Amino acid sequence: MTLSSKSDSAQSGDRKISTSKIEGYRRPRAGTQPNHLHTPYASCIKRAPSKPLIYVPHTLSEITGPLFEKDIVPVKAYDLTRQHAGEPLGQRIIVTGRVMDENGRPARNALIEVWQANAAGRYVHKRDQHDAPLDPNFSGRGQTFTDSEGRYRFITIRPGEYPWSNHYNAWRPAHIHFSVFGTSFVERLITQMYFPGDPLLVMDPIYQSIADRRAAELLVARFDMATTVESWALGYVFDIVLGGAVPTPVDGVK
Repeated sequence: MTLSSKSDSAQSGDRKISTSKIEGYRRPRAGTQPNHLHTPYASCIKRAPSKPLIYVPHTLSEITGPLFEKDIVPVKAYDLTRQHAGEPLGQRIIVTGRVMDENGRPARNALIEVWQANAAGRYVHKRDQHDAPLDPNFSGRGQTFTDSEGRYRFITIRPGEYPWSNHYNAWRPAHIHFSVFGTSFVERLITQMYFPGDPLLVMDPIYQSIADRRAAELLVARFDMATTVESWALGYVFDIVLGGAVPTPVDGVK
């Protein structure tokens, strides 16, 4: 696809697409996203930009683009408890929800990826060497696509809290990392899902980096009895809102 230099259109073979009708994305409302520099989060001090950001307008490349084909994701990749020979340790949970824009329109066929620590709070990563066991039956990674209504579903185990070196006696709340790709490769949201009632949230500098408390609450999943399966798994609902005045905050401090 190439842009026409003589008219406001994109042309591919005999097909023409008017770019004047393609709208850009609304910029996040102030306070709903983490600041790049949030000094209580020590790691961001060195990597936060030291100069004002350059405003880049949205163009056809950002608004449209190639998408991931569904065949890149194994059918069972949504179930993190069935990727090995045995069952992982920990409380089995179901995490489900919708990905939508601020007007409630579903994000269809969006690739969602998750990664997390195991029930003991340990990642399968060479840099994670804290005193907790690995689980040979849990890798902590999953993928799926949203359906026509923007819905997704994962089966996993509740991750454990873990210590980190941000400050003295620092512990991260239990959380699951989410990555959501939009309508092109360059559209990607990375965020974290937390669990309701976690006492570590008030002490966590990443969660507390969001000034708008209403926006921060969007990162906390909702326990849902209707999603819970009797004698098998607890259920949580985590909706993701893209763009507009109430978007799910990104993991933007990283």
